[in-house]
Amino acid sequence: MTHTYSVTGPTAIMLTTTAIDVDEELLNRCVVLTVNEDRAQTQAIHVRQRHRHTLGGLLAANDRDQVIAEHRNAQRLLQALPVVIPGAERLTFADTSTRTRRDHVKYLALIRASALLHQHQRPRRTATTSDGRTVTYIEAAAADVELANRLAHDVLGQSLDELPPQTRRLLILLDAHVTGEATTRDVDRGQVRFTRRQLRETFGWGDTQLKVHLARLVDMELVWAHRGTGLTLVYELAWSGEGQDGSRFVCGLTPPTTTPGRAEPAAMTADRSGSGGDRSGSGRPPVGPRSGAGRRDPEGRQPAPAQDDTAPEAPDLTNSTEPGPETNGVVVVSGVG
Repeated sequence: MTHTYSVTGPTAIMLTTTAIDVDEELLNRCVVLTVNEDRAQTQAIHVRQRHRHTLGGLLAANDRDQVIAEHRNAQRLLQALPVVIPGAERLTFADTSTRTRRDHVKYLALIRASALLHQHQRPRRTATTSDGRTVTYIEAAAADVELANRLAHDVLGQSLDELPPQTRRLLILLDAHVTGEATTRDVDRGQVRFTRRQLRETFGWGDTQLKVHLARLVDMELVWAHRGTGLTLVYELAWSGEGQDGSRFVCGLTPPTTTPGRAEPAAMTADRSGSGGDRSGSGRPPVGPRSGAGRRDPEGRQPAPAQDDTAPEAPDLTNSTEPGPETNGVVVVSGVG
């Protein structure tokens, strides 16, 4: 028997699989989480399974419905508000492959989700669009960017433990080489380029050995390849020391800082390159110039500046499923979806 369900969006889909290889088109559209197969996790599962057969487990099972109801009621306190990310145009993300176009959207969604979940700890602001409508929204704080960076390392990142030992050794040598060259030439690390010939002469590696391990680093986007003169390739080290303890990481994320006044993420530090210069990758903003409140409509009218509103008491909203409004005069991102 076929059952048909009609759902008013936005919607979400969750899939599980035991397959080792997952379709690439599906991978770059979803956030992929893997099961922890460590021994310690198995031991923790055994502890929980045994607990179910105790008196405490019996009482906890009876309280299950009440706990679920409390969680659902907490979610109903969240209103579907648009989220603005101050300084979004200065955030950075790896841009060496086309799949990062979708991964970048996932990263921004993590920032928005954090702000939305903390909406009762964020002041509500209003702005007036070019057609006179008032838009109420919340702003992401530096803490939201920090949390998104931490989550992105886990769900979008990779681990150096995935590298063969000799490939990892080459990565460490490259890091020391690039650091030394940047110090000697008094330039940013991202401006240091190198060729395979230079590396052979510096490290004393054979051509085949170097070609194999360097290709692995390029495949994992720890090193970026650029077209040089003629058929020559020049390389740039994207890795800056993350994950040496075996933790997962994403190259190219901007560490958040706080600017005076509002808690806005100042997404680029003073010594990093932006849209200028010849640096590619993490130092180049992946989005264009900021649009929105500063853009006039065809008749030359300017939207009113944002104003602070006193955050109202958290309402018990049971039907907050509509996405945030679309506007012409202010850059907003829907807080739902």
